[in-house]
Amino acid sequence: MKGHIVSLLGILVVLAGGLGVFLLGMKHLSEGLQAVEGDKLRKFMGRATANRLAGVGTGIVSTLIVQSSSIITAMLVGFVSAGMMTLAQAINVIIGANIGTTGTVWLVALVPSPELLGLIGLASGGLLYFFVRGEKIHNIGLAVLGLGLVMLGLYFMTKGLMPIKENEAMKAAFQKLAVKSVWDVAIVALGAMVISAAINSAATVAIAMILASQGLITYETAIATLFGSNIGTTVTAWMTAAGATADAKRTALANTLSNVVGSIVFIPFVLPVLVPVGKAIFPHWNAITETAKGPMLLGIMAPIAVVDTIFSVLRGMLLFPFVKQFVRLIERMIPQPENEKPHLSSLKEGARLSPVIACDQALQEIVFMRESNLDLLQCARKVIAGESDEKTEAHIVHRESILDNVQCEVTEFLGGIMSKRLAQDVAERAQRLLRLTDELESVSDEAAAILKAVKRLRKQNQQISDVSKAVLLSAHDRVYEFAAKVTPWIRSPRPQIAIEEVQKESTSIHEFMRECRRTQLGRVGPDDPGSSLRVLVELDVINACERVRAYYLNIAETLAGGKGK
Repeated sequence: MKGHIVSLLGILVVLAGGLGVFLLGMKHLSEGLQAVEGDKLRKFMGRATANRLAGVGTGIVSTLIVQSSSIITAMLVGFVSAGMMTLAQAINVIIGANIGTTGTVWLVALVPSPELLGLIGLASGGLLYFFVRGEKIHNIGLAVLGLGLVMLGLYFMTKGLMPIKENEAMKAAFQKLAVKSVWDVAIVALGAMVISAAINSAATVAIAMILASQGLITYETAIATLFGSNIGTTVTAWMTAAGATADAKRTALANTLSNVVGSIVFIPFVLPVLVPVGKAIFPHWNAITETAKGPMLLGIMAPIAVVDTIFSVLRGMLLFPFVKQFVRLIERMIPQPENEKPHLSSLKEGARLSPVIACDQALQEIVFMRESNLDLLQCARKVIAGESDEKTEAHIVHRESILDNVQCEVTEFLGGIMSKRLAQDVAERAQRLLRLTDELESVSDEAAAILKAVKRLRKQNQQISDVSKAVLLSAHDRVYEFAAKVTPWIRSPRPQIAIEEVQKESTSIHEFMRECRRTQLGRVGPDDPGSSLRVLVELDVINACERVRAYYLNIAETLAGGKGK
């Protein structure tokens, strides 16, 4: 009994270690590929959805590039939540992504010697990563290192599972997993779904393929795991969308529901159709090959991979004609709340998966700050003109508080992004977004400062004189026009800014502000006892407008210095 326990612990340790190496390899492989092609991939996904077939093709190609449907799903959640893609377009890409993700299964099936390929990957990847200069070379090296770790993970998992064949008790337990009916298929699929959701990876299929190659589970059992694994891996989309917008949740639901419906529809065809098809395409699937590790059914992996591909294609064909109806069903299941706004703190999983799309999410918050500040400046004008009411002034206070919170969220969010290994252009973009957030939050502070200054004057039963009011409104309007000119560039992907002209206009406004201050200081006189306080408040308003001018100049200079945003 003690020997069996020791043997079981040994198997679990090697298997868990191999799984850890496999998952680490997938992480490095995906991160390296994203760093090399992440920005191009984002633009490709954003543009290659002009028609439905293009959307499917986009999903296939994008998933093959990054070797992870989880990354693509996270991007889709971000695109739909940001309004950059419709739910229908995202579903078309999901169909393609589910087909493209079978590339990983084929990689496992066709590799002739995982340990040798793994060592070659580590050697060549390490050489590129540690000893060759150049950021792009380093990222390629990281991807190759990841591929090497994936192969070594497969080797360790294979080695860890081999002793099971010599343990009659454990071998008998695996034999109980034999699939002989539709009910058996459903039970195995359910177990695979739970395991895939727990480890958040398609490694479940790789383990099933290894077990099948060693004869520990049947070919039919391995096929059944495909159906559950495809559902379990959709947990990533929910982690990305949790607490986010309704559109983000709809995308996650579409991903999960499409896999669930596809599995339910095709499970009855596993034994009578899919299993024979895989055997027919690879007639020598059950040939036993003698290896250094003992006799193995190495040929069984290819028919498993081909059935996975066929299933993914059939599932896509089932959904493709009914995308519009599917969208309406999803929208009914998750209605759109009124005035909903995303919260970045709930999208950290998406940031972990895709720094590029995370920057897009942060940009949406910055656009919200931009629009809010223009609104606040208009409200501040009403305060200066004496036309504001309690609702307007309460709005200024409330919105300024919201923008404070948004700045904190964006700063924390982008801080997490910048702690990762990023391509240089992505890192520079994140830094620009941080600077924009800081400047925009400062603008909202000045709107609140104008309100406080005018309220201070009211407490002394005074108000801004008509003559001074004209000066202050003129100062405000020039700053507002400057802000209205600068802010559209925030959203532009490639702003064309003649920064010298902007700086010249800013200098002109600055000189105008100085003249306004001199004019107001001349209004202090001994014949007007309240003039000192009134002029002080008016100077505070002018100074606030002057600082707003400086903030928008900083924004323009930030954007001009970072083309390609």
